[in-house]
Amino acid sequence: MKNLSVLAYLVLLGVLPTVLLWLPFLLGFESFLGIPIPEGGMQNVAANYDGPLYIVIAKTFYHLPSIAANYSFPLPLEYYAAHFPLYPLTIRLFALPLGFPWGMLFATLFGSVLSSAYFYLLAKKFTNAKIALWLSLVFAVFPARWLIVKAVGSPEPLFVGLIMASIYHFNKKQYWLAGIFGALAQLTKSPAILLFVAYFCAIVMPKLKDLATKSVPAWISGLSYRAYPIFLIPISLLGLFYFYKIQFGDFLAYFNSGDNIHLFFPPFQIFNYSQPWVNTHWLEEIIFIYIFALLGLMALVKQKQVVLAWFVGIFTVTIFFVSHRDLMRYSLPIMPYILLAFWRELSTKEFKIILAIIVVPVVLFSLAFISNNVMPIADWGPFL
Repeated sequence: MKNLSVLAYLVLLGVLPTVLLWLPFLLGFESFLGIPIPEGGMQNVAANYDGPLYIVIAKTFYHLPSIAANYSFPLPLEYYAAHFPLYPLTIRLFALPLGFPWGMLFATLFGSVLSSAYFYLLAKKFTNAKIALWLSLVFAVFPARWLIVKAVGSPEPLFVGLIMASIYHFNKKQYWLAGIFGALAQLTKSPAILLFVAYFCAIVMPKLKDLATKSVPAWISGLSYRAYPIFLIPISLLGLFYFYKIQFGDFLAYFNSGDNIHLFFPPFQIFNYSQPWVNTHWLEEIIFIYIFALLGLMALVKQKQVVLAWFVGIFTVTIFFVSHRDLMRYSLPIMPYILLAFWRELSTKEFKIILAIIVVPVVLFSLAFISNNVMPIADWGPFL
């Protein structure tokens, strides 16, 4: 009974914040605490970037003639290769009883519940069950960009949940489950390959000191190979690229899909305000993202959370090279572990007071963002 109560609580955390954020749109509010709500209700939520593009893939599964014939977005057909298939397949599953727009939103809710459940399981490894439940509540509404992606058509909740599932099972030495969940994450979004790199480093790097006393063949033979299922992650990526070869005629279609890979050298080019996906000099909060990521990394290293530290460290280095105004969205995969790194601070009475205050601007920011981040869609017919 206790386990069922915990499960119900985690499902509620995965669903309720999103439903409450939907209410001003569902009920046709003109404004909420001064934030204007546009006409059109839930249509605005369903039209948030890049949700409709995932509906296109869910309906056509990368069949280029069907995309060209039915959808009029001013995008090259190759652009759809940037959107990996697992989230569209999840949309397709939920669309059977619900239709595609609602199927998309319920696919996001599914990812949110998965994230909520595995965050709790990871949190219990840091602390006790009571505090883990509190931390799960914090993660349900913070950071604000996380609350937003859970309310619209977005693969991030599914992606983050699958990454957490893989790490949880890897830490329990359940390598097949870690590999399977990692492969599913890889089929959701491209940065999952960084999880494979983190696993590889966590396994190999502690053994490097043995090279000083062993020959290379002896060192190689002395490695443990029980974790070999993690190779499902790069194998799944190669399989997807082969599928792209069939559909797009280009094995490297993802890398040739247009202006969607926002990695630039040298690092910190996000402060180049002339970049097309930056286009502003109001960027000071980006520095705080870097600070919190690095502070979280240092805390995980100090706590000897080897796998989490490798993943957060590798991912943080990559976001230094991301040049995109929406850097917080790119950083979401490491945010659960940043929260866990500071579990003691987040469990204090003082932070509970802070969260009670800060939830109001989180909601207002989320409503303003969703209201304005809408793709122009003149005809919803092809999306239904």
